[in-house]
Amino acid sequence: MTTVADLLAWLEDFSPSRLAESWDNVGLLFGDPSTEVQRVMTCLTVTPRSADEAIAEGAQAIVSHHPVLFKATKSLRADRSETAYLWRLARAGVAILSPHTAFDNTVGGINDGLARRIGLVDVGSLRLAPPSPRFKVVVFTPEEDREAVLLAAFSSGAGKIGAYEQCSFSSKGKGTFFGTEGANPTIGQVGRREVVPEWRLELVCPVDRLAKVLAAIRSAHSYEEPAIDAYPLAGDTPSGPGSGRIGKLEEVESLGEFAARVARLLQAPATQFVGDPGRPVSKVAICCGAGDDFLPDAIKLRADVLLTGEARFHRTLEADAAGIGLVVAGHHATERPGVEDLAGLIADAFPDLTAWASRLEIDPLQPAIDRQPK
Repeated sequence: MTTVADLLAWLEDFSPSRLAESWDNVGLLFGDPSTEVQRVMTCLTVTPRSADEAIAEGAQAIVSHHPVLFKATKSLRADRSETAYLWRLARAGVAILSPHTAFDNTVGGINDGLARRIGLVDVGSLRLAPPSPRFKVVVFTPEEDREAVLLAAFSSGAGKIGAYEQCSFSSKGKGTFFGTEGANPTIGQVGRREVVPEWRLELVCPVDRLAKVLAAIRSAHSYEEPAIDAYPLAGDTPSGPGSGRIGKLEEVESLGEFAARVARLLQAPATQFVGDPGRPVSKVAICCGAGDDFLPDAIKLRADVLLTGEARFHRTLEADAAGIGLVVAGHHATERPGVEDLAGLIADAFPDLTAWASRLEIDPLQPAIDRQPK
C-alpha cells in the first residue's frame, strides 16, 4: 500500500526541500499523510478546474508545482471562490504536495528539462547554491551492527558526495569499555574491562540532516551507549545544484531562429524576445517561470541569451542595454513540461499507482488572434 507519506518521502528524495528558495513553501501542504494513494495527478497550479478534474478522476493526491496556501489564509469557506475548491478537495480527501523551487533546482528538475529540450550541452548552474556546512560522522560498531548502522545513516541523508550516494569508509580495530554499576552492556559483563573487535565507520553528513542521522544510528545500534563523533568539516560545499542553468548549443543559431524554435518546442506561440534577431546565439542561460531576476547572473557569465517565462518591462530594457538577448516564452510554457515529466517519474517510482498530468489545465494567458471571418 502506498500512502501520501510514501509519496512525500519520494518527493523529498528526488527534490529535497533544502533546495527550495528561502521564501518558498514546499512539502505536504494539505491532507493526511496516512491516506492510501492509488491515483495521483500532477499540475502546475491547483485551480478550480484542476481540482474538479482530480476529484472527478478519483485522485487521492495532487502534486502541484505551485504551492497552495502560499500566503496566510484566515478562513477556508465553501462560499468564497478563492477557497471553495480547497473545501471540495478536503471533502474528497485529496492531499496536495508541492515541490516548487526545489523541483526547479534539483538534478533532473524543470530547468534541466528545459535545457534538454532546447538541446544544451555542458550544462551547469546559472547561480551557485549557498554553501552548506557538513560534518564527518564517526561511529564504532560490532561486526553484526555494521550493515544496519550504515543503512540507517544512508537512509537518513548521510553519505552523499556530489553525484554519489552511500559513501563511507570502514576500518577495523579494537574497542574497550568498563561497565559500571547500572550498566547493561550488549557485549561482556559489568565490573570488568572488555576488549572487543569493532568497526570504525565514517560518513559525511549535511548539517540539516545531522540530528536525523544521529538518531537513526542510535536506533540501529545494539549498544546501550554507542560511541559517536561528529566533526565539522572545513571548506563548505554548495548545498545543491544551484538555481537556473547555463549551457551551450551544439550549433550556433541566430536569436530570431532560437526564439522561434523555443516557441515551437514549448508550444508557446506568444513567445517574445529582446535583441537583434540576427545576433548569433551559442551560450544560453535558463530560468523557468518568473526568472528575470537572473538577468545579472546571465550577463556575468557572458550568456548570449536568457530564456525565461516572465520578464518585467524594465528588465527588458536592461537586457537591451547590456546587449544580451532575452526570450520570454511564458510562465506556463516554461514549467508545464516539467509537470508532465513529473507524472512519468512518479509512475516509474510507484508502478502500483496511476499517475497523470492534468489534462484540463490550460495557460490562462491566451494569444490574441484575429477571429473575425475573412
